[in-house]
Amino acid sequence: MNTTFDVIIIGAGAAGFFTAINIAEQNPDLKIAILERGNSILQKVKISGGGRCNVTHACFDPKELTQYYPRGEKELLGPFHQFCCGDTFEWFDNHGVPLKIEDDGRVFPESNTSQTIIDCFSTEVKKHQIEVLQNQGVLDFFKTNNDWEVVTKSDRFKANKLVVAGGSSPKLWKLLSKIGHKIVTPVPSLFTFNSIDDRIKDIPGVVVHNANVKVIGSSLESSGPLLTTHWGLSAPSILKLSAFGARELYEKNYQFDIEVNFIQMDTGDCLEELKSLKQNLAKNLVYKYTQFDVPKRLWQKLVCAASISEITRWADLTKQQLEAMAKQLSAAVFQIDGKSTFKEEFVTAGGVDLKDVNFKRFESKLHDNLFFAGEVLNIDAVTGGFNFQNAWTGGFLVAKAITQ
Repeated sequence: MNTTFDVIIIGAGAAGFFTAINIAEQNPDLKIAILERGNSILQKVKISGGGRCNVTHACFDPKELTQYYPRGEKELLGPFHQFCCGDTFEWFDNHGVPLKIEDDGRVFPESNTSQTIIDCFSTEVKKHQIEVLQNQGVLDFFKTNNDWEVVTKSDRFKANKLVVAGGSSPKLWKLLSKIGHKIVTPVPSLFTFNSIDDRIKDIPGVVVHNANVKVIGSSLESSGPLLTTHWGLSAPSILKLSAFGARELYEKNYQFDIEVNFIQMDTGDCLEELKSLKQNLAKNLVYKYTQFDVPKRLWQKLVCAASISEITRWADLTKQQLEAMAKQLSAAVFQIDGKSTFKEEFVTAGGVDLKDVNFKRFESKLHDNLFFAGEVLNIDAVTGGFNFQNAWTGGFLVAKAITQ
């Protein structure tokens, strides 16, 4: 079988579907096909956001939005002026999917289920007669005259324009490398930290709402919620560090130390506050009554780590114990030994080198009519809907370029 289309899109994920729909809406006469290597579509959409699909983030200023992208910050500024988070709200609302903003800024469909997004994309694809061809693992693609030929396990296809939206795919990266594109070696991003430490052992699920975390011996630092888990530490403060430090932490083989400030107060000020508490709470047991809004289970672990017994009163604290407690609260050092994937959402740092791409069109600088959308590029973001926003912005601008 040798079928000709106007546009072929490799990858039946969020970026692929969004690109195809926008192309069809801007030029209904184009014949479009989406090639998917397996027999399932939109799987990452299905599991994202705990099954609710974190569509985007309530950040409406393009410059501010770029700050959430460790790779792609500079390149995305122009594109975000063309299609930003507000445009995402409008697009989904126009397609029958109203969105809502949660307290932390994450954006979800009002239905609270990712199936709403999947149903929207599926409906639009049928409406515009876009062909979704499954079990079409791509073996090769190359230019013949002015067209692209795509060879799969069972078929050959031809199209004037080719969009690679296949996510973090080593096979596609290899094919792109073969035609001259530089591929930045992928490494994991968005992961949690493994740590075996008595201070967090047996207290999974404890949340410190605003901690400061830094990797000792580097400039990596972040603030935000911190969560204790069965295997170590997680939540936005850790995930942000993992994203911005993806390559540096990879080079350390995920063996490093972090310093955690649980109370957003420097050690000197904390020590003075503890001395004041020693006077004011003299007869109270240190272990029993938490201070600084530290969760009770964590407070008790830190008290023990400072060599303070469960029956020690504030009045009886020694200078050494006060200093040790100040350190535990404001500069606690944890040894990190490995990482764990954040939920089922696996994100990588790496992909097509951004220097090879014209970001006004998301088009290859090396080959005309070759476009990119989504995670195939060396662009990734922190958690919170930002990776999807990159897919929507890229897909919209690819569609605009193809249909102009």
